Amino acid sequence: MSADRHRLTAVAGRIREEDIATVREKARIDEVIGAYVTLRNAGGGNLKGLCPFHDEKSPSFNVTPSRQLYHCFGCQAGGDVIKFVMEMDGTSFSETVERLAEKVGVELRYEDGPGPARGSGGPQRPRLVEAHKLAAAWYAEQLATADAATAREFLAGRGFDQDAAETFGVGFSPRGGEELTKYLRQQGFKDDELVTSGLSGDGGRGLYDRFRGRLMWPIRDSSADVIGFGARRIFEDDRIAAKYLNTSETPIYKKSQVLYGIDLARREIAKASQAVIVEGYTDVMACHLAGVKTAVATCGTAFGDDHGRVIRRLLQDHDEFRGEVIFTFDGDEAGQKAALRAFEGDQNFAGQTYVSVEPSGLDPCDLRLQEGDAAVRELVARRVPLYRFVLSNVVSRYDLDRADGRVDALREAAKLVTAIRDRSKVDAFARELAGMLGIDPNDVQREVRRTANRAAQNAGKAPAATALHDLPDARDPRFALERETLKLVIQQPVLIAPALVDVDADDFTHPAYRAVWAVVTLAGGVAAADGLWASRLQANTADERVQALLSALSVEGILSKKEPDAAYAAQHVYRLREVAAMRRINDLKSKLQRTNPIDETTEYNKMFGELVALEQHRRSLHDLAVEQAP
Repeated sequence: MSADRHRLTAVAGRIREEDIATVREKARIDEVIGAYVTLRNAGGGNLKGLCPFHDEKSPSFNVTPSRQLYHCFGCQAGGDVIKFVMEMDGTSFSETVERLAEKVGVELRYEDGPGPARGSGGPQRPRLVEAHKLAAAWYAEQLATADAATAREFLAGRGFDQDAAETFGVGFSPRGGEELTKYLRQQGFKDDELVTSGLSGDGGRGLYDRFRGRLMWPIRDSSADVIGFGARRIFEDDRIAAKYLNTSETPIYKKSQVLYGIDLARREIAKASQAVIVEGYTDVMACHLAGVKTAVATCGTAFGDDHGRVIRRLLQDHDEFRGEVIFTFDGDEAGQKAALRAFEGDQNFAGQTYVSVEPSGLDPCDLRLQEGDAAVRELVARRVPLYRFVLSNVVSRYDLDRADGRVDALREAAKLVTAIRDRSKVDAFARELAGMLGIDPNDVQREVRRTANRAAQNAGKAPAATALHDLPDARDPRFALERETLKLVIQQPVLIAPALVDVDADDFTHPAYRAVWAVVTLAGGVAAADGLWASRLQANTADERVQALLSALSVEGILSKKEPDAAYAAQHVYRLREVAAMRRINDLKSKLQRTNPIDETTEYNKMFGELVALEQHRRSLHDLAVEQAP
């Protein structure tokens, strides 16, 4: 989103600029981003993780808490804490500021009086989140009422006591049909907010509670905001036959990206480098209570690519640091299909994927109930590689007592073996497949190679990612001096300020770096630098490419082997100006060679005098740079 749109939204919301600046300062970017991405120390005060905006195998997403900025060197996404939340959650500028202000305890003031100015764009995220927060607390209170006896019996029958219900916020939706709607109206919510939130429905004759007579699980995002609910059928006369109902898609609830229990599990996932994927709310509860605190579940949908991206970010799953993802499936046909889908998505993970299947067919909840907490932990500990589980299921479909059955099984299984990510393991997997089929390992390896060759011949090349040709490569030595100088301008404005007096746009050759210098000048130069200097620079350009470059320069490490000082900064400025002087000298020499000293004597002598002066100027800059060297 461009800076112009940022500013327009802020004006429309009428939030005072000084309050926005306070939110930017107090909302710690490492804590906010840490709710979405597992960050690890990258040295120099920087943090690093897998980018949430594009798929990558190695972490290129950098966060610099000291400057409240983030930048991805892979996709060039970058900005401040407000922009990050906007991009992740799809919220407007004013919604994001209000949400962050609530979290950090900043009371916002509005130019047109107290409270946000609401347009026709519908309820804002903070309002929808607040409605869900109140609904969750209200549902939890209802669980203690006489009408909820069946709900409490259901929980007790699955081994969950009152403490467990409170830990997970389990509640009950009354059967009447309008109680929650009336309560939220009393709390000041408008009908359009209740419908948009998914908490109420509109039947044409007034609003009604979307969930009625059901056991309720609040679904939270990774920052612990309640964004939806899962509702379990507990009454035989419930007119809705579906065992589970989930919140439908809303502005704050996207089922393809939601994982139940992620708020409780995310830190444990990062700590243990393990994520356990189970199939339901009670399974998540059972696992956590049994000591498997890395368990999460999808909400009414199969585990997909978006879920995988969430898990990868929390695991910091990449080639240098491998975690493990453990799926629990039933041993029936549905479970086998789910395992095959998981195997197809397995290539998105760098770490090993596993399957845990209880031979008796019990899910984690029933297993805990019948055999205790230790059995749940053992279930996870007995995991087997996902590829082995899938291969076994494929082979089991064929009659291996017949030669044609073994051939068909080999051809089908060979496709899976060739899909294994770690090429060093393909031969070992082929030998394992040979053991399953009872045939010569050499025959299996030949079929695997043939399958791989056919796939390579048939596969078209994936389109190359669009290159940002108009942005400089950080590793291009031609512009290294310009880049390092601008990093110092953004990251160390006080150190570099004394040496910048005579620097101008002509000292930069790359158009992008020249544009960055123009933004610095527009912002008042380094003399105007303050605690939000880097953020203010981004707000002074509407060019998203320049914004991306600014964020990169803000978080990229300075090349000094020690903490940069004034001498280091001055040395780069003098060298930058010396190189610029050399360019002007070369240009002038070229022009002199094209000038006739006899026919154009005056012009020639003028240029010659300029050349002598430029050369003296260059030498003085060179000497100044040498003086600053350690």
